[in-house]
Amino acid sequence: QVQLVESGGGLVQAGGSLRLSCAASGRTFSSYSMGWFRQAPGKEREFVAAINWSGGRTYYADSVKGRFTISRDNAKNTVYLQMNSLKPEDTAVYYCAAVVTLIPGTTRLTFGSEYNYWGQGTQVTVSS
Repeated sequence: QVQLVESGGGLVQAGGSLRLSCAASGRTFSSYSMGWFRQAPGKEREFVAAINWSGGRTYYADSVKGRFTISRDNAKNTVYLQMNSLKPEDTAVYYCAAVVTLIPGTTRLTFGSEYNYWGQGTQVTVSS
């Protein structure tokens, strides 16, 4: 059992920044990989960023590369998503997700179907 709670969303103007946080509980944080996904109204959920169990590998959607940075602090059981140069098309509900990594290198972290646990989501709205 893993519980995830996102925070840090809000309203920001285009070009601004936000940092999302996801606090995890219920399982050893260092044993699972983490991802961020988002879903805009009327659209499918899409991958944003992910970080593996060790923090040694990160992945980003092409649409956010160079603007977003994912990081983790295992001591705080928290994963972050620093979002810079925000665009109106970044507007969505952002979800934190977690998956236990049993065999390193085998989890497809860019696929939402790989994740077992999800947070409630936090709204990010970018105005133009």
